[in-house]
Amino acid sequence: MLDNGSEVGGETAPGFEAVREAFAANLASGAEAGAAVSVYLRGRKVVDLWGGIADPQTGRPWERDTLQIVYSTTKAVTAACALLLAQRGELDLDAPVARYWPEFAANGKERIPVRWLLTHQAGLPTLDRPVTPAEAIAWHPVVDALAAQRPFWEPGAEHGYHAHTYGWLVGEVVRRVCGRSLGTFLAEEIARPLGLDLWIGLPEREHHRVSRIVTDPGGFDPSAVDLAAVPEPMRDVVAAYADPSSLTVRAMMVVQPVLDHNDPREQAAEMPATNGVCTARALAAFYAALIGEVNGHRVLTPATLAAATAEQVAGVDRILRVPVRIGTGFGLPTPDAFWYSPTAFGFGGLGGSLGFADPRTGLAFGYVMNRVRDGVPDTRAARLFEAVRKATQAHA
Repeated sequence: MLDNGSEVGGETAPGFEAVREAFAANLASGAEAGAAVSVYLRGRKVVDLWGGIADPQTGRPWERDTLQIVYSTTKAVTAACALLLAQRGELDLDAPVARYWPEFAANGKERIPVRWLLTHQAGLPTLDRPVTPAEAIAWHPVVDALAAQRPFWEPGAEHGYHAHTYGWLVGEVVRRVCGRSLGTFLAEEIARPLGLDLWIGLPEREHHRVSRIVTDPGGFDPSAVDLAAVPEPMRDVVAAYADPSSLTVRAMMVVQPVLDHNDPREQAAEMPATNGVCTARALAAFYAALIGEVNGHRVLTPATLAAATAEQVAGVDRILRVPVRIGTGFGLPTPDAFWYSPTAFGFGGLGGSLGFADPRTGLAFGYVMNRVRDGVPDTRAARLFEAVRKATQAHA
């Protein structure tokens, strides 16, 4: 038994036993409440582990089919939907958004190409007026506001993380092109063929499987920091988060009051930037099906994937205030990231969830957890990946 009263469930292929040890150590340390990790190697599942507590309020254990909200890890799933439409010739990434969504042309946005929505270059990271949770759940009030919004910088001239608006922007283009909501398209065209526990817009019948998010108290408060004491490389970042009027804070606070991701109404809505729900197994299988076949099915062709993972922009992000690398919808790791590879791509989420793949090695990785850790160094996924990396090298 581990310190949190949970045993590690699941399996590892021969040679990957160290991943179980690393996962058990994370649980035993108290860093996790509940979590799961899964790894595919060249289309074959080699790690599938889970453990801990899914709901600390009831003591419900984390089980094989426990689902987890993965915050911004959702963005790569949303990107794949748009890329699949482009692959089929139904969506031109270099065409103006207004071709598919005429109302979007307002306020100088008539020339913004679809691609810039995926690369965070559209200049629409927030709105002049925050929306309410009810408006966010309803969808149309937000997309109508985005269609009317004037960009906050010259589109294409800079890049800045569209933390929340990304999902409505890309999702509305998908809806206009195929006549289905992004969540419906995902379910019918990607999740169902692959047999994935992966949703944007969770059906009511699945709500009982979702873990409860646990946010550690006493998170980092940038407004209480003495900027003079902050090392120079981080001073700009801290200052941006400490200023409630900054574009950084406004991009993170598009919805006010802040959404409660434990609310079943929020889980049932479609917010394609932040409220994807899945298992680690589904997340890893999704990435495995981007870089190769899983059970005879592949989502993107090699040519589509290569174009999508080619670097589009790089440098200091206007919103995050740190260096980033961006493909067409996918995040590309910077050299200081623990999962860095010149060919890797993926997306992480608030609190630590992470999905990524590396077509060079054939590796696909999915990690989900319900303890959101804020303001502390978070090495949970890094420990797991280090064990995966060593095992993968041994299998090379």
